[in-house]
Amino acid sequence: MLFIILAYLGGVLTILSPCILPVLPLVFSRAGLPFVRSSLPLLIGMALTFAAVASVATVGGAWVTQANQYGRWVALVLFGVFGFALLFPAFAERLMRPLVGAGSRLVDFAQHDGAQPRIVSSLILGVATGLLWAPCAGPILGLVLTGAALHGASAGTALLLLSYAAGAATSLAVALLIGGRVFAAMKRSLGAGERIRRGIGAAILFGVAAIATGFDTTALAQVSTISTAGLEEKLVDRLSPRATSAGNIANPAANSRANAPADELVAKASDPISTSTQAPLPVEGKIPSLAGAVEWLNSPPLSADSLHGKVVIVNFWTYSCINCLRTLPYVKAWAKKYQDQGLVVVGVHAPEFAFERNVANVKRATHDLNVDYPVAIDNDYAIWRAFGNQYWPAFYVVDAQGRIRYHQFGEGEYAKSEQVIQQLLREAGHPNVPSTTINAKATGTQVAPDQADMLSDETYVGYAKSEGFASPEKVLPDETRTYTAPASSSLNNWSLDGPWKIGAEQAQLAGASGKIVYRFHARDLHLVLGPAPDGKPIRFRVSIDGAAPGSSHGTDVAADGSGTIDGVRLYQLVRQTGPVRDRTFTIEFLDPGATAYAFTFG
Repeated sequence: MLFIILAYLGGVLTILSPCILPVLPLVFSRAGLPFVRSSLPLLIGMALTFAAVASVATVGGAWVTQANQYGRWVALVLFGVFGFALLFPAFAERLMRPLVGAGSRLVDFAQHDGAQPRIVSSLILGVATGLLWAPCAGPILGLVLTGAALHGASAGTALLLLSYAAGAATSLAVALLIGGRVFAAMKRSLGAGERIRRGIGAAILFGVAAIATGFDTTALAQVSTISTAGLEEKLVDRLSPRATSAGNIANPAANSRANAPADELVAKASDPISTSTQAPLPVEGKIPSLAGAVEWLNSPPLSADSLHGKVVIVNFWTYSCINCLRTLPYVKAWAKKYQDQGLVVVGVHAPEFAFERNVANVKRATHDLNVDYPVAIDNDYAIWRAFGNQYWPAFYVVDAQGRIRYHQFGEGEYAKSEQVIQQLLREAGHPNVPSTTINAKATGTQVAPDQADMLSDETYVGYAKSEGFASPEKVLPDETRTYTAPASSSLNNWSLDGPWKIGAEQAQLAGASGKIVYRFHARDLHLVLGPAPDGKPIRFRVSIDGAAPGSSHGTDVAADGSGTIDGVRLYQLVRQTGPVRDRTFTIEFLDPGATAYAFTFG
């Protein structure tokens, strides 16, 4: 019920978004007509279409975005025709003649009154409104879609989407009521009905032009005094519960990146525990089921019952996550150090990107990373949902009685975590557990970040979560376009150069060569890359401030900047040896088909 109310309020707020402004003239154009025959069908059509588009988005994945783009253009054409008809009554009469004829036949067939054509046309216009309204959703709809992505399509998800749509329809209904009173007063005092009609038509055509050119989301956003995202995020923070134990689901928007399926945390500790290893640890619940993995690596399938009597670490990770990689030296060292005392480490690989669902990719990654403890491939998020987890990386420590006694979200706090392991092993009857803690030796991507001098944050290349894109060309989703990199850019801005096809998760090079340029401030720069669709390796060359990296090259790059994409994974491209300052990173791909997913820093 709490989330239903939250979704409804989010829908109400959506009408204040700048990209909705061009749609409002259409709403006001129906203000003088009977509500039940005109406005109500419009609202119903808009709400159902909005919920349908969002519901399909939770199931269909990235392809629906392209389909929705086509739907938007169909809606724009419909609005343009409607606005033109308001401007020119003769055109409107010709335009409506077939509709009136079809409506009359429908009336004769169904034995309804003459209001039926108006209801049908209003319903169609409501469908068009929903197609244009859907992309203007903010963080609250992102939260709903996040839950749908993680927990699967369900009646509860559909109810939340309908609640959001109902909120948007409520805003439209209020606009209709207010607009009707304003228009009625104007008609009575000025007799300017025809001028109002033509003014609305002109406003609609202007709105169509604004939406088609992107003016609605650029200039209007700059002049708007209302930040709907901020309002929605405050609602999320106020109304969404936080997770304090393994049984609750944390709110993704509360950790700085809304609309993401989860957050990759850098160095945030979990709830504090006593610094004394002899103090009792709280019981956070029973270990949930480990069923639902599509495959197990390094072990037959394990269950909570089969692990009874063992101290267990359940480690949620995904192999291209830099934060997960930096925790691996410690998790692997614990597994080896305490295996004779009864510790079992279970890795739960929950994918972020589509390529991480490929079992062969995960097998290769675990081999390359020397992960030899059991790994459950949780492509359907079954174990993720059972734990109520929300983060990469995250691990839960379970005692010999099957009770969760400690959890850690993100990097860091390694000594405290190891002390917890030692304490639970002693409780399980192993008195000779060593009290010293390890200082894991890490290399390459697994080295701890330089937090004191890191001003750049994770940046996604795909349009679904992209920020800081600086190429002057507007992103053309799921279609090839030639982009150019500006001569200079601000910190944390990035750009493409050459022919690229930008998808929801990634950008793929569509020509023989192309570049990505990023202005960053950090010791390390990593980029998740993949080879051509046919699997052939791709050559690349890296430069820093226009020169070869030299001693500042990463582990996947030679000193002259050369390197090869031999698989889809995270590549370390820069590790600066000198002072850290703002730098311009450029990677040039020398073969077609390169795919880029996300930048991370350290």
